[in-house]
Amino acid sequence: MEENRQEHTLKRWRLILGEGANDQLSGYSESGNVALTAEEQIMDAALAAIYDDTGTASNAGGSAAGGKGKGAGTGHGAVHLSKWLGDVRTFFPEDTVSIIQHDAMERKGWKQLLFEPEMLATVKPDIQLVGTLLALKGKIPEKTKDTARLLVKAVVDDLVKLLETDIRRAVTGALNKRQHSPLPSLSGLDWKRTIQRNLKHYDTERRQLIPERFYYFDRARRSKEWTVIVDIDQSGSMADSIIWASVIGSIFASIPALRTRVVVFDTEVVDLTEQCENDPVDMLFGIQLGGGTDIHKSVKYCQQFIEEPQKTLFIIVSDLYEGGNQSGLVRRMREMRESGVRTMCLLALSDRGKPFYDERLAGQLSRDGTPCFACTPALLPGLVEGALKGQDLAELAKRLGAFQG
Repeated sequence: MEENRQEHTLKRWRLILGEGANDQLSGYSESGNVALTAEEQIMDAALAAIYDDTGTASNAGGSAAGGKGKGAGTGHGAVHLSKWLGDVRTFFPEDTVSIIQHDAMERKGWKQLLFEPEMLATVKPDIQLVGTLLALKGKIPEKTKDTARLLVKAVVDDLVKLLETDIRRAVTGALNKRQHSPLPSLSGLDWKRTIQRNLKHYDTERRQLIPERFYYFDRARRSKEWTVIVDIDQSGSMADSIIWASVIGSIFASIPALRTRVVVFDTEVVDLTEQCENDPVDMLFGIQLGGGTDIHKSVKYCQQFIEEPQKTLFIIVSDLYEGGNQSGLVRRMREMRESGVRTMCLLALSDRGKPFYDERLAGQLSRDGTPCFACTPALLPGLVEGALKGQDLAELAKRLGAFQG
């Protein structure tokens, strides 16, 4: 049993380190050889195609398929690449597939695999792939656009399913529990208020509280009660955050109590509110990754939509590397906050850990009352609920475990 475990460990290291480590690892084997199974040989070839810089490893599918193809998108190379994609999806776990797939495009320059519908159809859709598609959308051939759109839609639909229930619950929880109503509804029963108001009706003999009157939360939603403005930095470094923020903006737009605006910016400002209301996929294809950054211009644009400052939530999604009027940005954010607008800056909205951002500007905004933090998408509903309830967002972010700038 111990020998089997050792051989298994050696095989895993052989797959990780590649063919160049075979001789050294064989010295630790009882048999004097690290023999891979047929399945493991396919896995080894697929990994070598990306991570081994020797021999035929730079060849797209040739190494993975055991042939000598010339790369993606042409002749036999396209066939080999298609087989390579199939092998990766067959023999590796889903989370590993995403990593290998991403590395293939970044390390080997195989982005051209996204230009062929047959190739694109075999790729595992994930948020990194969507970011790549958005960055390349101007170069994607007409024949591939429908397939690309289906992949983006698949990812967007998954993200909506993941977040929609929690965001709706957060918003309704913050806005609906205000006024009391005599309309009976067990789900809307205010137990605390009902008990407090009926303590005088406690029956000491039966040891029971016999309420004379029940109190319920008013569940009626007033249309467009709040304005939520999501202002998104579309620089290339914010790709993951842009996708999450766009999906969240589309969920906000579907909630009757919210008047939602979604704006993206680089050195210019583009209002994507209409696309957001119709289809988040349309909105994503309206985004142009890359370019400079003028946050001040976008904030100035967004201010025109603030009608009731006390009923407005302004969310800016940016790493705060401002290429425009930095002092003007600080002044506008301060004025917005002092007027009663509830503001927050998401330095990153993703699962990728600590972001790169302008620490000095983040510190200035935080001191002026606009907390700056990075958070995972799962934390955002709680932060939105806290903002709508008027809670201290810096303290709430700390409590929820968000990374603060």
